[in-house]
Amino acid sequence: MDLKILSLATDKTTDKLQEFLQTLKTDDLTDLLQSQAVKGRAVGAFLRAIFKGSPCSEEDGALRRSQVYSCCIQLIESGELQQEVASAIIGLLMLEVHHLPGPWLVELASEFVSAIREDRLVNGKSLELLPVILTALATKKEVLTCGKGDLNGEEYKRQLIDSLCSVRWAQRYVIQLTSMFKDVHLTTEEMDLVVAKVLAMFPKLNLQEIPPLVYQLLVLSSKGSRRRVLHGIIAFFSELDKQHSEEQSGDELSELVAAPADELYHVEGTIILHIVFAIKLDCELGRELLKHVKAGQQGDSSKSLYPFSIALLLSLTRMQRFEEQVFDLLKTSVVKSFKDLQLLQGSRFLQTLVPQRTCVSSMILEVVKNSVHSWDHVTQGLIELGFILMDSYGPKKTLDGKAVETGSSLSKMTNQHACKLGANILLETFKIHEMIRQEILEQVLNRVVTRTSSPINHFLDLLSDIVTYAPLILQSCSKVTETFDCLSFLPLQTVQGLLKAVQPLLKVSMSVRDSLILVLRKAMFASQLEARKSAVAGFLLLLKNFKVLGSLSSSQCSQSIGVTQVQVDVHSRYNAVANETFCLEIIDSLRRCLGQQADVRLLLYEGFYDVLRRNSQLASSIMQTLFSQLKLFYEPEPDLLPPLKLGACVLTQGSQIFLQEPLDHLLSCVHHCLAWYKNRVIPLQQGDEGEEEEGLCRELDDMLESITVRMIKSELEDFELDKSADFSQSTSVGIKNHICACLIMGVCEVLIEYNFSISNFSKSKFEEILSLFMCYKKFSDILNEKAGKGKTKMTSRTNDSLLSMKFVSDLLTALFRDSIQSHEESLSVLRSSNEFMHYAVNVALQKVQQLIRRGHVSGPDGQNPDRIFQNLCDITRVLLWRYTSIPTSVEESGRKEKGKSISLLCLEGLQKTFSAVQQFYQPRIQQFLRALDVTSTEEEGEEAGVTVTQRATFQIRQFQRSLLNLLSSEEEDFNSKEALLLIAILSTLSRLLEPSSAQFMQMLSWTSKICKEYSLEDASFCKSLMSLFFSLHVLHKSPVTLLRDLSQDIHGQLGDIDQLLVLSQAEKVLEEVDWLIAKIKGSVNQETLSAEVTPEAASSQAVPSSPLMEKAIIMQLGTLVTFFHELVQTALPSGSCVDTLLKDLSKIYSTLTAFVKYCLQVCQSSRGIPNTVEKLVKLSGSHLTPLCYSFISYVQNKRNNNPKRTEKEKAAAGTIMAKVLRETKPIPNLVFAIEQYEKFLIHLSKKSKVNLMQHMKLSTSRDFKIKGNILDMVLREDEEDESEEGSVLGLFEARSNISSLNPFKLQVYVK
Repeated sequence: MDLKILSLATDKTTDKLQEFLQTLKTDDLTDLLQSQAVKGRAVGAFLRAIFKGSPCSEEDGALRRSQVYSCCIQLIESGELQQEVASAIIGLLMLEVHHLPGPWLVELASEFVSAIREDRLVNGKSLELLPVILTALATKKEVLTCGKGDLNGEEYKRQLIDSLCSVRWAQRYVIQLTSMFKDVHLTTEEMDLVVAKVLAMFPKLNLQEIPPLVYQLLVLSSKGSRRRVLHGIIAFFSELDKQHSEEQSGDELSELVAAPADELYHVEGTIILHIVFAIKLDCELGRELLKHVKAGQQGDSSKSLYPFSIALLLSLTRMQRFEEQVFDLLKTSVVKSFKDLQLLQGSRFLQTLVPQRTCVSSMILEVVKNSVHSWDHVTQGLIELGFILMDSYGPKKTLDGKAVETGSSLSKMTNQHACKLGANILLETFKIHEMIRQEILEQVLNRVVTRTSSPINHFLDLLSDIVTYAPLILQSCSKVTETFDCLSFLPLQTVQGLLKAVQPLLKVSMSVRDSLILVLRKAMFASQLEARKSAVAGFLLLLKNFKVLGSLSSSQCSQSIGVTQVQVDVHSRYNAVANETFCLEIIDSLRRCLGQQADVRLLLYEGFYDVLRRNSQLASSIMQTLFSQLKLFYEPEPDLLPPLKLGACVLTQGSQIFLQEPLDHLLSCVHHCLAWYKNRVIPLQQGDEGEEEEGLCRELDDMLESITVRMIKSELEDFELDKSADFSQSTSVGIKNHICACLIMGVCEVLIEYNFSISNFSKSKFEEILSLFMCYKKFSDILNEKAGKGKTKMTSRTNDSLLSMKFVSDLLTALFRDSIQSHEESLSVLRSSNEFMHYAVNVALQKVQQLIRRGHVSGPDGQNPDRIFQNLCDITRVLLWRYTSIPTSVEESGRKEKGKSISLLCLEGLQKTFSAVQQFYQPRIQQFLRALDVTSTEEEGEEAGVTVTQRATFQIRQFQRSLLNLLSSEEEDFNSKEALLLIAILSTLSRLLEPSSAQFMQMLSWTSKICKEYSLEDASFCKSLMSLFFSLHVLHKSPVTLLRDLSQDIHGQLGDIDQLLVLSQAEKVLEEVDWLIAKIKGSVNQETLSAEVTPEAASSQAVPSSPLMEKAIIMQLGTLVTFFHELVQTALPSGSCVDTLLKDLSKIYSTLTAFVKYCLQVCQSSRGIPNTVEKLVKLSGSHLTPLCYSFISYVQNKRNNNPKRTEKEKAAAGTIMAKVLRETKPIPNLVFAIEQYEKFLIHLSKKSKVNLMQHMKLSTSRDFKIKGNILDMVLREDEEDESEEGSVLGLFEARSNISSLNPFKLQVYVK
């Protein structure tokens, strides 16, 4: 039978074939077809024969074709056919589809929909036919009758696609169904239906099935709906990221998470590659991605940026077209996130309205962590982002060698956080990815070497972290040794930071250390002074860090890995002999530096003590070196005065005078090294060696003792210096005398410390100390006197006191706290001198200021954070006891000396130490406060239970009592300086209080009480007190009601408080309101975007916080309108206060305009405008706008009615005109802001059908024209003085009849 059909098909006519096929029953035909298909023999020819004998023009033929199609589809889905046979059948069926009549196409398509709905498909191979059927159906123009009415082919195709997307898809056919649609022409609506259906299937699939589905979806997106596709993919994986982060944070419901983290991150990496590949083929997709992220940024950036989307953006940076845009976008997101965080942390009002969300920075670091899962396409973007953040937001300026930030405190903190984030990104990426370590290290070192004019501390810190993490890995890196070759050309600070950073590498790499030594030896003989200083700094660092066997252990140094000069095996025991030889060679090289400039010698003297303390075996060599150097400037004759050769310390070259030998620093180095040597080394020495060392110590002690005695005996004339001597900086003699005087003062300070250290509380020694101080004071008084008379102020010696911080701490403790009976008599010698005690406290204060300014102090252990912290604790404890024991009022009652009292100096010192500890030792605040509590008898366990808030409260109460006592005193006894310092201390300590604690509320209520009950004329004190009150109040709730009350006080009694302070607080409130408006506007934008992309999801979402925020904004703005209502009625004096008020009025109108724009957005939805908006508009229209115009008129009249100028003022006509223009500039800005507000109110009135303009009075007409004749006259007579300012102001004339009400005749255009 099948053969007959095939033979008949060869005839030229089809009549016989048609007749034969009509005689066959349907079952017989399908059986034949099935038999041929299973056997795989000539099934194609058999099908063509059937189609040839079944013309679609005849009803039987069309029916037969339809039956054949149904049979073939069943055969293909049965899985019984060979792959080639099934493909051949499908190919034939595709070719014949367009011949089928519309009704049969509808029937075939409906069968497919039913099969999908009922999950009757076995392998889904037949789905390849469905797009052809749908395409053919769309071409049918005739009307097709179906159950729902008469539709044409295109309309029916739409209905079929709708049905197809509404049925349940079996999980195994999702990819095939998605792939199918790429071959169908889809309208925008159909495309949206398909994309929504595919995206809805994501949660139902296994993770491993999603990448191929995403690929098909991206291919499909070339037809349209790109943003919807991207939004759906990003939203899905962002939600998965969120679930996994909750799991990692200890979520007990972790079993709900769909898959393990490793699998998820591998899948995300694959999908990111798919998306990036798709963007390479379709750039429009990349633009849509950027639009999507930018739109999300308008609201809460943490909602639009998740680890997945950040990784996707970073991968996009590999395409040059999008690189700059993506990095700008990420930079903006990071900075915005940090600013938002800072703003939230500083405002209780915002905290109650906006919950804190995950910072973008933590998400970026999450990307770094996830990139270990084969995200190679992300790592390059991470590196670039890290360096961009460090380059863009690192410190910008250098002042005295220290990086200085510019700008407001908010932007400063934001920049610091952004720079730190960049460093963290690079460090974590370095740890995870070995392949890019070389690149990161090279880029860091390049910046260290090339950026000599800008601060690079942040790069040095990063380098230090990198080297500390992987010294063994970096030992083969050639870039480090290449960098060493540039040391001679780098600033000293950079060299010190660089060598300190690579120190761990020097311990494990013999070759790197040898390269460094070679470079340093060359630099030692360089012609440039900076190069020689760098060599000395480098050699000193090596001496500190290569211990010789037998050296005493020190908590400051430990050498876990030894290094030898003859062996590179870092795991073997280090060769002590080689290390000692190596160190002695370095010391020998350094001895040659003692003949160089003073700066080089100074570095040596400052570094020898640390070397000695860390490498005690080198002590003998160092002590001999110092002894030999000191002998060069020591007069051995016991009766010769003075005892030191000061003339040899000064070098004369032609007409120039230089310091050749910093003798005071040499003596200081000798004293500290000798004291440490006697205490730590000598007791351990034995035999002849010990006797030799003791002899050297005795000789040095004798020299210092002799210098002490003879310095006390020396008069001014012995130094060839007296009050009549020349100390000016303009003559060579004056410069030489000034240098010698400073050396003498430094020597006296060193001798004071030396004699105190050996005194054992001897009365005679303390008398010598006092005599040395009097010698110091003579020269100090002379220099201060000459500096006061001279035109150029000389540098004060006390700024660089040679007293060590440890000694200052011990001295203050002895002077103020030592109550041991046996010490009373000797200490009374020092305590009898008020000047000496004043000097001791002053030096302590200067040491703390030095720490705040430089981050370290001069002298021994000046760069050791632990020692500095301990000294700070001791100094603060003594100063606190002295101030609370002897109040300033008691001390000043009997004082005759000029200047600050000791108690006031103690208070100033306390203010500085509290600030320094918060700046440098924030993690150790608890330990610091515990150290101040000298009366504490708590056990160790009890101490741990006492919080920082409780300890800070105890200290706060002491200063509160002092301030109350001061306020309760007579007005003439009120000490403004002391009051300001007390407020500053209370402000610093209050930052340690937890805002939610009862102690914080007590502090707030106490400050409020002080503000209400005490009335003082001291403006600076009132300003400081109000600043403290505002800073506390803002952490409790919004200060807007407080501002309103204060504005009423200002209106009632001008000058009561500083108006600028109140206005600055109002600006902060406006800033918060602006931020909130931007936040809710962004939320509305996101809602709109979500509605466009996924309407079905958006319909179920709500923003419950928006009404709450709207209410809060309206309350804040309403209260601020009342606040400004009071201020604009106040007769404020001309100047900065009026200008600031005008600017702030412009700001509040700009904020009101922003809120009206938000209401316009909301009006487009069904929610309408909030009910309270009309009340706010009414309040602004009745209470503020009319008064603003009156205030403008008042300001201009006041400026126009100035008295006539003097002759000098006439000469400065240009300057005066510039001042007029500058002072009147805020007025047109304010007018413009009011008009913009009214303009958008009109729009809102039309949208909301509520007449909001009924509450606004019409503004003054401002239609101007230039009067040319007046302009010419003014230009000709600009040298004339009379009413010059008024002439210019008369350039413009209002056409309005209400000229008397016009408050700004010129300013709108004169800008």
